[in-house]
Amino acid sequence: MGDQRKTGFVEAQSTRRICGLGMSLVSFAKIRGNTHGSIKQAIAESLDLINYSFGDRVKNVVIKPNLCYYWDYTTGQTTDPKFTAALIDLIRERLPDQPDISIVEADASAMKCTHAFKMLGYEKLSHDKNVRLVNLSEEKGKRVQVTVGSERFRLIVPKTVMNADLKINVPKIKYTPRETKITCAMKNIFGANPYPKKFRYHSRLNEVVVAVNKAMKFDLCLIDGNIVSGNQPRKLGLVMASRDPVAIDVAAAEIAGINPNTLRYIQLAFKEGVGNMSYSPKGLPISYFKERYPQRNFRDRVMGTAYNLLVLTGLDRRIGL
Repeated sequence: MGDQRKTGFVEAQSTRRICGLGMSLVSFAKIRGNTHGSIKQAIAESLDLINYSFGDRVKNVVIKPNLCYYWDYTTGQTTDPKFTAALIDLIRERLPDQPDISIVEADASAMKCTHAFKMLGYEKLSHDKNVRLVNLSEEKGKRVQVTVGSERFRLIVPKTVMNADLKINVPKIKYTPRETKITCAMKNIFGANPYPKKFRYHSRLNEVVVAVNKAMKFDLCLIDGNIVSGNQPRKLGLVMASRDPVAIDVAAAEIAGINPNTLRYIQLAFKEGVGNMSYSPKGLPISYFKERYPQRNFRDRVMGTAYNLLVLTGLDRRIGL
């Protein structure tokens, strides 16, 4: 499996894409150990593999981790504050001027940032690294209208995100019982939508995920795959990087054993110009991580089917899912 590897979807695309033009770089790096230094080294390696530079005129940086409810990072459900801390140190090492850094998240149907920041270690991180914590649901923003296919969505882009010179998306790879099947880069940006009652979007989740990503375009996706959640939490030691949220989600789906061609939000995002479904891998072969990922079992698939029935009957809204 070399750098010219293509996903299955590429075969159905135009000759131009099959020839490799327009493909996005996605890197796969290994965290060797669990120290601050080893995590930072793996992040640096993942960025170097895709020839990524932070630039030299960055004054304001936004980092969007995945803070899912109140689950500790050891569950594989939330971005490890140690990973975010290593990223912050790397940013400050590589930028000539020390930028203002904000860690952002928004309230959700069953999560309040005030509690999540404290319970998941980000309040301490903010103090230790002198960075801001921003609840996007509590600040003003700009109203925008976004079209996905034939549907129009009115969204708010928070001012902290809107004014940032560098926006970094730091998601996790996780299964979800919803129609999207997997949570990764694009779904993490859906979480930056400041409207807290996000269950209202579940009937059109694929379209809204794409709409939010069109409204809030992040510069870099950096996956914290050190500990991952599958049928059980497992240390995988993975860092992935890409400028392209669609390409990195395609690669993440393959690692989790899901055919990206079956993910409607990915196909919609490709059609809407959010990114490419074909990618060029850099670093360790994807098979190394796919073989070690704790892929879902029959019980997980049954639970997913049960959840979809809740959505179809409207019971998900009643119980606040």
